[in-house]
Amino acid sequence: MGERAGQVDMARIDEPYEAMPSSPRASETGHATPVLGPCFFLEVTAGSNAGVNVAIDDGSAPMFAGTSATCELRVADAAVARRHLRFEVSNGRLRLCELGSASGTFVNDVRAAEALLEGGETIRIGETSIAVRHAICELASRGPAASFGAFVGTSVTIRRLYPACAKLAASRAPLIIEGEPGTGKESLAKAIHHAGERAFGPFVVVDCTALPPTQLALALFGRDSRGTEETAAVEGAFEQARGGTLFIDEVGELDLGLQARLLQGLQRSEIRRIGSNAWRTVDVRIIVSTRRDLDTEVSESRFLDGLFTVLAGARLSLPPLRERSEDIELLARHFWAIHTRWRAQPFPENLLGRWKAYGWPGNVRELSSTLARLATFGEISAKEAREVFARRSTPPEAHDTLDELIAASESFADARARIIAEFERRYIGFLDAHHVGERARVSASGLSDRYLRVLRGRARDAVRRSPVC
Repeated sequence: MGERAGQVDMARIDEPYEAMPSSPRASETGHATPVLGPCFFLEVTAGSNAGVNVAIDDGSAPMFAGTSATCELRVADAAVARRHLRFEVSNGRLRLCELGSASGTFVNDVRAAEALLEGGETIRIGETSIAVRHAICELASRGPAASFGAFVGTSVTIRRLYPACAKLAASRAPLIIEGEPGTGKESLAKAIHHAGERAFGPFVVVDCTALPPTQLALALFGRDSRGTEETAAVEGAFEQARGGTLFIDEVGELDLGLQARLLQGLQRSEIRRIGSNAWRTVDVRIIVSTRRDLDTEVSESRFLDGLFTVLAGARLSLPPLRERSEDIELLARHFWAIHTRWRAQPFPENLLGRWKAYGWPGNVRELSSTLARLATFGEISAKEAREVFARRSTPPEAHDTLDELIAASESFADARARIIAEFERRYIGFLDAHHVGERARVSASGLSDRYLRVLRGRARDAVRRSPVC
């Protein structure tokens, strides 16, 4: 396989976009019909930032308060967390949610982790007091839009994002999209790319969970030629995405060395290939995704503050599917149309109730997989397997393995050794099933890569000696 093929394996490139009628351009979404609706004003009345105020309404994306430069309501208070509070308007009231802080949050002097506010309350975090005022304001109507480009959703939490998506599509600023795995972060990034001025340029994807650090550096920055066939020049994703968008999936998995190199490239709009001292100018828009809380990662020195500040000029947060259940039917019909486009089939209306009641731990990705399987196998998956989900909604009836291990042991020490061995075997199996790439498994387990290899060796030995059925 040639070098070019190797690049495509590491950095996935979409073909240049061809305009489709369903994809809203930023200019087409800028004319909104004025309507009246509830809004809230938050004003700092005590503390070092007294006088600072922000507004949030029913059409706004969630807003944050804390010490981070990315918070809409930023305060300089040593007792306040980087991302201390989250606000959003819900059913005419302001929902407050504390995101984690040792000093706590107080509403009218009563400690509260969550609260629904109606206006007139005073919030205290650290030494800072925030007054809440309710008003009726002129809002921009969200309209009946069922999608933003190829990204589908009509729930209130999703439609709130569309005005921000339109603005971001017209911008070249870096963007962070946050959310659980499977919520559609890449789909949203692609929709923003297709709605902007770079739509006719490439959309290049680098998945940080799929490659070890050495290959990630090669995938992102490329390699200079060293004059041999084995070390031919490789163009990295930054260069492959020229004139378009580079989407870095799960940026929180990058090690600190690669984070520093990425920061340097973003600040200079230049990169250096591996093995080269020459700087190459790059013209690329950066969108990243993460399932991690990067504010916490920064505070615990696992993510560079400088890189976070550069990337987080804009942030979008995608809710899990269980929090946007109104979208399940719309998404199910959307995926059914996609998966049956080559062989028309009637939509399985009889299963819709079960899908709406299901929690979808794998989010939109799991829903799509379920519809794909059902479209492929039809009644086989529903009748023979008696299961209509891509994963089991209820675990199979199990025997008590712990009792069996104890019964088979000759002493307390022997029983404990058997139980630990079985736990290690199952834990390694869980890591392998839920995390792609050794780096992702190391990160998820909190173990060193060396100790993880030791556990893997033990697990193999345990299976050879006495597999548990």
